[in-house]
Amino acid sequence: AILIAIVIRTFFIQAFRIPTSSMEDTLLIGDQLIANKFIYGSSVPFKKEKILKFAHPKRGDVVIFRYPEDPKFMFIKRCVAIPGDTVEVRDKKLYINEKAPVEKNFIYHKDIRTFPAAYAPRDNFGPFTVPEGHLFVMGDNRDFSADSRFWGFLPYDYLRGKAWVVYWPPNRWRGIKHETAAYEGVKPGVVQEAPAAQ
Repeated sequence: AILIAIVIRTFFIQAFRIPTSSMEDTLLIGDQLIANKFIYGSSVPFKKEKILKFAHPKRGDVVIFRYPEDPKFMFIKRCVAIPGDTVEVRDKKLYINEKAPVEKNFIYHKDIRTFPAAYAPRDNFGPFTVPEGHLFVMGDNRDFSADSRFWGFLPYDYLRGKAWVVYWPPNRWRGIKHETAAYEGVKPGVVQEAPAAQ
């Protein structure tokens, strides 16, 4: 039974708890959810490449990943741009390939001022093109999220799963809203090769 549990947790599903407000109102502090670990490919110990890939992340997917700057921490954010997409934030408004997605469930606070890109990338950022093998992710609570605006593109290798369902507390039981329809009007970008390692 223990071996079966280890196999399930390693390759198929895993439970996670939400510790911050960065994904409000989609996910609240204290929500516990189950992630689908095999959809983007499962990781095998001592092997960098993923196995059993069924899909690539899409714009709007809520993804779980190892934090690139400290992989012992797990983060959850929304994928807003995929390889080839050009990302820009202008006065807090997100643009993908020069088009603004139809965003409904994201939080923006009406500040007295917004910050220029030279001061902080939260409110004004880019444009930058997502390289091959990477994603651009953001929290739904845009003013309070440490995401790709601050630490860069997310390599595919750091993905650990796609958020599936909130199972606790009982009054919050629901499937995760992936909001892929919000990006339907965005044209495909042009994929560029990832920069060579130095």
